Amino acid sequence: MTGSAGRLPDFFVVGHPKSGTTALYEMLRRHPQIHMGDLKEPWFFATDLSPRFKHPASGVSPRSLEEYAALFEGAAPDQRIGEGTSSYLMSHTAARAIAEVRPQARIIAILREPVSFLRSLHLQLLQNHIESKQDLRRALELEAARREGRHIPRRSDRPQLLQYLDHVHYVEQLERYREVFASDQMLVLIYDDFRNANEETIRTVLGFLDVDDSVPIDVLEVNPSVRTRSQQLDNLVHALSVGHGPVSRAAKGAIKVITPRRLRLDALTLTRERIVNATPRPPDDVLVAELRRRFSGEVSALSEYLGRDLVSLWGYEDAG
Repeated sequence: MTGSAGRLPDFFVVGHPKSGTTALYEMLRRHPQIHMGDLKEPWFFATDLSPRFKHPASGVSPRSLEEYAALFEGAAPDQRIGEGTSSYLMSHTAARAIAEVRPQARIIAILREPVSFLRSLHLQLLQNHIESKQDLRRALELEAARREGRHIPRRSDRPQLLQYLDHVHYVEQLERYREVFASDQMLVLIYDDFRNANEETIRTVLGFLDVDDSVPIDVLEVNPSVRTRSQQLDNLVHALSVGHGPVSRAAKGAIKVITPRRLRLDALTLTRERIVNATPRPPDDVLVAELRRRFSGEVSALSEYLGRDLVSLWGYEDAG
């Protein structure tokens, strides 16, 4: 689509987060017939998930359709333009907003078994400083209070994402897109396929986008789940990286005098990878069983909606 705003995306990877969307984005942007904007998650159409403040580490988010279109100015005339914001699927506004400006767009969604999805999402929100509770059960217990604006972590720029259970309304989320896009404009992937048959799944996506599906494909693993060992140490590393607070500003100023910028960034990254982050702990079996019972109906409904036996694939035969 072209116009006064410029070209807009031909397709959207709408989510979910922690379901392979980053790897898909990186693999698609390597295709010569595809242009993905450098800003992976513009969040432009998810107006109901607007941040309550600008996060220091975030990019410059577009505020107008013209600014949004400018993200894709580097696309060649013969390239398909793609955009990927992993919370467009959760958003109540994104589907209709996309359809209003790009009714012929193609939509790609990736769905993951609900419990493993929420565990991984919780770890990611901790890492992104949106969440502060290390225990997933405690985070779930706080949903009602957080919906009312209480117990929101100070550095949480998008507290809407802390409504964990809202992420697992798969059928309702897909239906929002089916209401405004034809069925042949939508491709719903299952995370298990993406993990276990990565190259085959990517070629399915390329065929769906009408680009050459015979090009060589580099299989990537991007954005793996990690656990934050210490919230305090993570806060310190984050403060040093962005220069928040008088102590951290003073420390950062001293470090700047004696250390080149590239070495500072590398040192902070190494500190986070080796000291702050760790391998995720084993799941809480009791909580896992509770959540699987809770999501049993959703998995059955999704199986019927997609015409695929996800109950067996995800092991929900005895979860109800």
